[in-house]
Amino acid sequence: MGTIGLVVTFRDARREDVPAIVALLADDVLGAGREAAVDEAYLVAFEQVQADPRSRLIVAEASGQVAGTLQLSMLPGLSRHGMLRAQVEGVRVAAPHRGQGLGRAMIEWATEQAREHGCGLVQLTSDKRRPDAVRFYESLGFTASHEGLKLPL
Repeated sequence: MGTIGLVVTFRDARREDVPAIVALLADDVLGAGREAAVDEAYLVAFEQVQADPRSRLIVAEASGQVAGTLQLSMLPGLSRHGMLRAQVEGVRVAAPHRGQGLGRAMIEWATEQAREHGCGLVQLTSDKRRPDAVRFYESLGFTASHEGLKLPL
């Protein structure tokens, strides 16, 4: 899959990708305040995602480097006649690759994966303090159909 002059490969993340993924998660105002140096907690979380057959942590690799990441989880449920849905989380594109179509390619890839696995919809959340991200997802056909709520524990 390509972006402007860029060949990108989507693959499952490996343990050695964790520092690059965490760096992507921390590379904005919101992430900088909630991410930390890679430690055992990140590695345990990585192992948990890998062990879950319904979840995939993906990297977009360009020129041998991690250029983007996302997590794709398939969520079973009874609602909507037992429809399987896909949840997309932690979408990030490395600063040098922003504005080149990589984010669009990543979401299109995730959507196709969801379709191939029989999902009836793809859902995601985006922090209200990221209005550009919300506009980006809307440009891909996502609609703000629900109000998301969170309760920190």
